[in-house]
Amino acid sequence: MRELQLIKLYCDVCYYYNSTLIIDVQRQSNNFCPKFTDEECIATYLWGIYNQKFNAKDCYRFIKDFYKNWFPNLPSYQAYNKRICYLADAFKGLADISLNNIGLDNSHSDFLIDSMPIILANSKRCNKAKIAPNLCSKGYCASKGIYYYGIKLHTLAQCNFKAMSTPASVMISKASEHDLTIGKEILEGITNIRVFGDMAFSSEEWQTRMFFENNVEIITPIKRTKNKKKLSFWEKTFSQAVSGIKQAIESLNNWLIEKTNIQRASKVRSEAGLISFVFARVACVCLCFKC
Repeated sequence: MRELQLIKLYCDVCYYYNSTLIIDVQRQSNNFCPKFTDEECIATYLWGIYNQKFNAKDCYRFIKDFYKNWFPNLPSYQAYNKRICYLADAFKGLADISLNNIGLDNSHSDFLIDSMPIILANSKRCNKAKIAPNLCSKGYCASKGIYYYGIKLHTLAQCNFKAMSTPASVMISKASEHDLTIGKEILEGITNIRVFGDMAFSSEEWQTRMFFENNVEIITPIKRTKNKKKLSFWEKTFSQAVSGIKQAIESLNNWLIEKTNIQRASKVRSEAGLISFVFARVACVCLCFKC
């Protein structure tokens, strides 16, 4: 059964690679057709993640120990890791394709939006970290109560009745970026839906504009202000109800962390490596766990 799952994964990767992803990884060199193909590299990395091998070295050892006969041209670890970084755009494209192919339920239009931290350096080292400065920065995670160096993964997901929410789109940003800024970017051009989010997305001007221009209703807990320091009973009840609905996307994030360990990126050492790290895991949960 597991062998059939690997074969299906490899066939899916080959199909997407040859139809779309090859544009992102074209080589202008004599080594444009290596013996260990890009399709094999992508498939083995995703298969390693699916089998709880959470870094490139563990993925490589897993394939070498158990699937060497399947991939006889497997290179050295250094070459394998370099190829994973080179294929960053391919992993990102594969994540986009796999998300689009999940299939949303058209019978309703309720969505959730949230973010979670991806940590390259914890609070003790966040002031000294310098990896991938174009993507990363120091930020604060309110839910964990910690400062960290890294990025955020923002997710828009569709609500499902008595089931985990279905991811519709993802985006990364610097850890210091405000959720509202990215929320505006994610929802740009989207129409006719209702979105539940936390108080970070509370902006009366933006919510009003989205409602009248795009027919997008953005619902957040009621925020206390200087003029309104205490909420009424009904306002508290409403806020608790919104927070309860939003727990579905928190469950999705926790499931993603459990299956792929996406939140811990301390072994990433480059910008390309970080992109591969994140989007390979998104593609993995979309392709492998639905097989």
